[in-house]
Amino acid sequence: MIDLRNVEKYKENNRIEAKKALGGLPHSIWETYSAFANTLGGVILLGVEEYRDKSFHTVNLPDPHKLKQEFWQAVNDPKKVSVNILSSNDVQIQKVNGDNILVINVPRADRSYRPVYIEGNPLNCYRRSGEGDYKCTKEEYQTMIRDASAASADMRILEEMELSGCNADSIREYRRRMKKSRPGHVWEALTDDEFLMKMGAAGIGEDGKIHPTSAGLLMFGYEYDIVRAFPDYFLDYREERGDSICCEDRICSSSGEWSGNVFDFFCRVSQKLRYNGKIPFVLEHGSRADVKSVQSAFREALVNCLVNADYYGRGGIVVLKTPDALSFSNPGSFRIDIKTAKGGGLSDSRNKAIQKMFTMIAIGERTGRGIPNIFRVWREQNRMEPDISQSFDPDRTTLTLSFLTVPADNPSAKAVRSTEGAVTAIKRQMIIDYLTEHIEASLKELAVYLELDGPTVRNYLRGLMSEEIVIALGKTRNRVYKLKESAR
Repeated sequence: MIDLRNVEKYKENNRIEAKKALGGLPHSIWETYSAFANTLGGVILLGVEEYRDKSFHTVNLPDPHKLKQEFWQAVNDPKKVSVNILSSNDVQIQKVNGDNILVINVPRADRSYRPVYIEGNPLNCYRRSGEGDYKCTKEEYQTMIRDASAASADMRILEEMELSGCNADSIREYRRRMKKSRPGHVWEALTDDEFLMKMGAAGIGEDGKIHPTSAGLLMFGYEYDIVRAFPDYFLDYREERGDSICCEDRICSSSGEWSGNVFDFFCRVSQKLRYNGKIPFVLEHGSRADVKSVQSAFREALVNCLVNADYYGRGGIVVLKTPDALSFSNPGSFRIDIKTAKGGGLSDSRNKAIQKMFTMIAIGERTGRGIPNIFRVWREQNRMEPDISQSFDPDRTTLTLSFLTVPADNPSAKAVRSTEGAVTAIKRQMIIDYLTEHIEASLKELAVYLELDGPTVRNYLRGLMSEEIVIALGKTRNRVYKLKESAR
């Protein structure tokens, strides 16, 4: 990520921290270690001083080997940090401008290790933003604790709820769909209570009675009951015109006009996406296979949003359709590395019971192929590559499917349609590298560097800005982009 030959061109940002460290390991290094591990990872430079203009300059560490040994001893001390997530290659002594510095690459910690905390106190955990390291809020701490659990978040039995409170019409429609997709299944003859038990939508509580699980309540309950267990629960589908923020159409869980549960939301939104004739590329291609593959990608994106949502998180689920794009946004960060998700083969959904329920009606993937399939369809449709972005405080993930095409004469078109997920990761990293070396750049400069057209680069920048890695300065004509800096 960092070209150490040009270290003086760097400034601190949400992925880079510099510390002089001439007096030994600075105490604040552990706050940064925790922050990088709990966010998106980053690089700590020891033996690098930040001048008043915030530019970097190396200082010669008098004994880098001793400092390196001191760091390893501390990072392996559970009284100092909760876990060591580094490999031997992550800590290296480098010679820069004739000076010895220590480079520490901190990856994002696996969810089972988060929150990474310091000084033996689980509440003493940090995250990274453009403003530097900040102590996690109670909500962020609780979110990481929930995600660290091996148990699925939606399998808790809600003994304060009665199973009779579930929406009978929702259950009936679900069973009709399952009968159609799995004719002759052994569960067809079961009563509703028995069926819901088998599905993981209900369980027997300590009182010996049958109660809904969190998954059962979310899938088949009423909105006014769901918000008793999940106070921030909210589902919203909106269609907006390009020249106005007014909605042409809207489906909202709190409207009181329908049940407001996850399953009915999926059914209603799927109908909108299927029969709305304004989806541009469905009309442009004549074959039935093209239409079906695009509709399948829509369903996959919608289910991915619903099964990976943190229903305790703020902001709710928002599906937004504009003339240029369709986005699916849910509370909760990605539980696996985004690059791994794009590659496929690994699934780690936040709500496994809900995921199973969708799979039983032949909707959604449990093999980790859902995201790669979406990228494949968009590549075949010659559309700009989908963008997956994360933001924090509160945690949020957004998948954006652009309706814009990749120009046929674009020299990078072939590359954009190549290996699933790899191009986005490479191009995004190239933007970060370029802005690191050049401090700031215009859209045109980045387009020339990346050998891409302006709209494609703008799509990458939009994702980086939503993750608060890149910021835009100035009005449209004179706008420049730069990495978000740390305030010191």
